[in-house]
Amino acid sequence: MLKILRQIARVGIATEPPPSADGAEVQRIQRELLHIVGRALAIRQVDAGSCNGCELEIHALNNPYYNLEGLGIRFVASPRHADLLLVTGPVSRHMHEALLRTWEATPEPRLVVAAGDCACDGGVFGDGYASCGRVANVLPVVDVQVPGCPPPPIALLRGILLAVHGAHAAPGRR
Repeated sequence: MLKILRQIARVGIATEPPPSADGAEVQRIQRELLHIVGRALAIRQVDAGSCNGCELEIHALNNPYYNLEGLGIRFVASPRHADLLLVTGPVSRHMHEALLRTWEATPEPRLVVAAGDCACDGGVFGDGYASCGRVANVLPVVDVQVPGCPPPPIALLRGILLAVHGAHAAPGRR
């Protein structure tokens, strides 16, 4: 134990650097999202077969720095309550039917954001006997693709904003 305490005293507290995104940009995106959605956006996140790297970045959206929950943008457990599907990972054969059912259960007008390289283009998994590949191979509509392995939280925020902004601007939607 004494050896560990000496090492801690010598090295100090090692932490990761703060997010590289400018705090002003995060606040701008949050204000714009609030302006468009009016303090109500429900997101259903679906892991279609990912390595969980993207999920870790999605969880960061609820930390105090990004504070989505404080803005009224929340993650919901049921697709019936969702406005937007946030899908990660290449769609595994086992998740094909579940993803389709989730998409069908989400009320219109529904938005779909594919998060991460695997969801956008199949990533390192691609198409194969166990993988259907990208989300667009399974769902009829993918509104926004957010590349990255994994994409940082600021990129996810931008993707959500882009999807909501596109739905707001398109006639017949929202």
